[in-house]
Amino acid sequence: MTTTSSPEARIPLQAKGITAIVDFAIGSHARAVIVLVVVALAAFLPGFFQLPPIDRDEARFAQATKQMIESGDYIDIRFQDEVRYKKPVGIYWLQAAVVNAAEALGVPKARTTIWLYRIPSLLGAIGAVLLTYWTALAFVSRRAAVLAGLMLATSILLGVEARLAKTDAMLLATVVAAMGALARIYLGKRGLRPDITSWQLPAIFWTALAAGILLKGPLILAFVILTAGSLSIFDRSWRWLSALRPLPGVAWLVVLVLPWFLAIILRSGDSFFAESIGQDMLSKLASGQESHGAPPGFYFVLFWVTFWPGATLAAMAAPSFWAARNEPGARFLLCWLLPSWIMFEVVMTKLPHYVLPLYPAVAIMIAGIVDPHVLRRERWLVRGTGWWFVLPTILALVGIIGLMVIGRQIGLLAWPFAAGAMIFGLIAWRLYEADGPERSLLRAMAAAVLIAISLYAVIAPSLSALFPSATLAQVIRESACKQPLAAAAGYHEPSLVFLVGTQTQLTDGAGAAEFLRQGSCRFAFVEARHERSFVQRAEAIGLRYTPGPRVEGINISVGRVISIAVYQSEGAP
Repeated sequence: MTTTSSPEARIPLQAKGITAIVDFAIGSHARAVIVLVVVALAAFLPGFFQLPPIDRDEARFAQATKQMIESGDYIDIRFQDEVRYKKPVGIYWLQAAVVNAAEALGVPKARTTIWLYRIPSLLGAIGAVLLTYWTALAFVSRRAAVLAGLMLATSILLGVEARLAKTDAMLLATVVAAMGALARIYLGKRGLRPDITSWQLPAIFWTALAAGILLKGPLILAFVILTAGSLSIFDRSWRWLSALRPLPGVAWLVVLVLPWFLAIILRSGDSFFAESIGQDMLSKLASGQESHGAPPGFYFVLFWVTFWPGATLAAMAAPSFWAARNEPGARFLLCWLLPSWIMFEVVMTKLPHYVLPLYPAVAIMIAGIVDPHVLRRERWLVRGTGWWFVLPTILALVGIIGLMVIGRQIGLLAWPFAAGAMIFGLIAWRLYEADGPERSLLRAMAAAVLIAISLYAVIAPSLSALFPSATLAQVIRESACKQPLAAAAGYHEPSLVFLVGTQTQLTDGAGAAEFLRQGSCRFAFVEARHERSFVQRAEAIGLRYTPGPRVEGINISVGRVISIAVYQSEGAP
């Protein structure tokens, strides 16, 4: 059977629906914002409310914030009795503001409701998407700017960070705000931004820097200095930086950040700077901190997963973009991306989220090449679009098989979303040459949202074995105790402290027995490798206790299967 219609003639019928979202968005800035927010929420909200606290960073941040609320001390940062001076106070203040507001509105158990602590990350991720659109408008058409924002919204790495109560999503928003202002000033000095104003952009720039410093210390300065310095070296001129209003700008930055730094210095002396700069930042430069070392090239390899689905077009866009490197806009984006990327590849400590503030630049680069359809079309590059199908297939299979093996469930609810993700990925790949890069990219973005629903909203919350702390906290909630206290022997994860209580003691087997001895309504969570010492000490002191359920699970922080026995005191002997 034959047909006379060409692929080009079939495009409107095949793809009109998938491009309608962009066609609607480019009608106005308000429409663009609506589309970007809706897509971001669709990508970020699955699992946002269901996932228990994730060890270890998220739980540490949330617990430190909870202790601020409990103590009323919003200057010092502590995890139980230990100071936590690795990062400044910004994210803790944001999380505390949300939890305090929730308590004022009558939300029950707000202080142990982890999704409340995640709201700043969610807002930061959405803000980063909108700011990527705003920044992109300095370089590309509105259509391409919308595509750049959508690429960031559906990227795997930002989807992870939007669901974690830590600094990185909000830091991303501050970096993009600073870079958007810096880009407009740089391009304005070359006559490419006639709408440049004298004070608005510097105000945005310096305020974003101050917010970034309060969130994660001087890291944001590295992005800005490397970008501005590289541009000035290539242009052989530093004069354009005067448009930043450096003297009043620095003064404004100091006004914003200095009060808390003075307060913490008065409270801790030089301890904050010794830990945050000496032990945390500088040690990452010299060695792989906390076993997070990796060789150069780590981020390049990981990019093809963490920035999926946008990353699939990166190789095709790179040659065309490099050819335009002498144009001011392209030069700015390359100076934003390359120096910082090289820095992170050289630094010994490597974590996937370190390069997240560079992904908006990549998104704008790709979008600027996709919109005018000047992607390279070499056969080996086009074949790489199969990655749109391969990755969701791998993720879906791993998730469903993991649910069957670990969770002992079939997980039928996850199957339609996983299948939908694979179908959209397959169509994006197979119709790439017929329908073009924009339509295929949009289909891959739909696959990203569907796989997020399958993994985050259905599969992960069903894997209770991965979250022993939630199960142990449930044991205490189901007891008849009004004010229970707990101790943990061996299992010392921050999520347990967050869910069970700040007074939770982290000890060994003998210490758990001594803890139970001190009164009634006490619980001991004893990991299997500490049970012998618990029993021996209990017999030695004549402890009376009641065995409770045994919790079997996996400690994802160390990748080890664990078995935790629950014991409840019967009162002092």
